[in-house]
Amino acid sequence: MRLSTVPALFLTCLSLSACASSSGPDALSAGLTSPETTSSVTGIVAPVPVADVGTGGVETTTAEARPEQNREALAWAGQVPSSDVFVPERSLSMPVPGEKPVEQVAMITPAIDPLPGKRSRVYGHRFRDAKPINFGSRSPRKMAVHGVDVSRWQGDIDWAKLRTQGANFAYIKSTDGGDHLDPMFRTNWRKAKEAGLKRGAYHFFYWCRTGAEQADWFIRNVPRDPDALPPVIDVEWNGESRCKRRPSPETVREKMQVFMDKLERHYGKRPVIYTAPDFYKDNLRGAFTNYPFWLRAVAQHPSKVYPGRKWVFWQYSGSGLSHGVEGKIDLNVFHGSVEEWHAWLEGRQS
Repeated sequence: MRLSTVPALFLTCLSLSACASSSGPDALSAGLTSPETTSSVTGIVAPVPVADVGTGGVETTTAEARPEQNREALAWAGQVPSSDVFVPERSLSMPVPGEKPVEQVAMITPAIDPLPGKRSRVYGHRFRDAKPINFGSRSPRKMAVHGVDVSRWQGDIDWAKLRTQGANFAYIKSTDGGDHLDPMFRTNWRKAKEAGLKRGAYHFFYWCRTGAEQADWFIRNVPRDPDALPPVIDVEWNGESRCKRRPSPETVREKMQVFMDKLERHYGKRPVIYTAPDFYKDNLRGAFTNYPFWLRAVAQHPSKVYPGRKWVFWQYSGSGLSHGVEGKIDLNVFHGSVEEWHAWLEGRQS
């Protein structure tokens, strides 16, 4: 009786094991697709214009090839991106300053408490420019709140000196694609805050990766700091990349939306969109009207280059010179007064 029972039990176990293996990871990956779909936290769908595209992307290496670096980056940021992400009770959605004569677009801005800490001092700019441009009566030099954006190419920055030269804020290169971390990001992130600058991180978007992958990589490497500026998605064409994929305008905007939705859910702040004239013309005219924009315009005022578009930041030079930095640095300005700057930081309408 016992001997006949053992084979029966053995056959039953084998049968159950076969059933389990047929629904494992390999079977799931072979039978399911993973399309990018948006799930905007605001429920707002931006208009979709029709336009042409160019080439794009930056070169990266696979994340799987550097597991040790990934674990280190994950531990430093203290975050583990997953589908079960943190959803803040309040969204620190930053309003977009109005620009006359463009009609003001209503923003969804929930009532929130001010960001922690005292208001930081605003320094007047003392920057020089290796290639100065005459912007006429609408010169950025007449504006109140100036700042910079930096990456590894600025080397070791004297942040305390740079701040006194007029850098009241700094956007710092953090990541691009799904596996590249700027080698100076951690140092710049820490030292900029120590010097009293308002600082945020920007991600260079890579068109041969999904938006979800890139959002996860950004979240792994950029700490969630309530005092930081909103994260930035940098969208532009890069002809030097081996990625020659040319997504349609609809696909471009879909990938951007996936990325921005994940960041907004995680950080509780609506991302800022940085772009350049050619990419904007191809993909973004009339789109994302409920997002703040940071516009590159180094020869003319943004109203000439991006007619009808409201903006929060203007990158007006790529050839700035300043004490505290060796070589050239990008110069930027906030669209508003000192009071409007503080109001924007605190999430209040100006």
